[in-house]
Amino acid sequence: MRLVIVDDHPLVRRGLISVLKEEKDIEMVKEASNITDAVSLITKEQPDIAIIDLKLGNENGLDIVARSKKLSNTTKFMILTTFISQEDFLKGEQIGVDGYMLKDAFFEDLFYAVKSINRGKKYYDPGIIDYSHREKENNLISQLTDREKEVLLELGKGFSNEDIAKKLFISENTVKKHVSNILLKMNLKQRSQVVALVNSK
Repeated sequence: MRLVIVDDHPLVRRGLISVLKEEKDIEMVKEASNITDAVSLITKEQPDIAIIDLKLGNENGLDIVARSKKLSNTTKFMILTTFISQEDFLKGEQIGVDGYMLKDAFFEDLFYAVKSINRGKKYYDPGIIDYSHREKENNLISQLTDREKEVLLELGKGFSNEDIAKKLFISENTVKKHVSNILLKMNLKQRSQVVALVNSK
């Protein structure tokens, strides 16, 4: 397996290289510290996987993925980060990032992720999975009207339609209509799923 490490901190690069070289399946590990050098190196070496820090000073590591993909590169890409915003996560998914690893992961997790990605599988650090699920839920909730959000909140408390109607000073039929709209917009089938979702946040 041939790898490229991209990070703007020399100590981080050296640490990763030192650890990765201990793995018998890894035959080459090269390094870069910025977007220009990284794209040039990836294009020249055609590594199996490039492990890229999301934040390279004032640069965004996702730009390396985007530029390399345009060059019809076969390299797979894993993003290494301490935190990923919704914007960066969605951009990464759009341009075809193959894996995400948080910097507080264990080295065993790094080896597992690299091997999984090399076999053609996607890898999401558990912390990234939790984040992506929360973002998806937040996006779904943002589609609701103000009144539907009020009904959603009361559903989460386990109140019946009758209870909600009395509390919000609306008819029970109106509550039923709001509940139906909530289920439809959030792609859920049962009232209990709404309750579970609200209480998991």
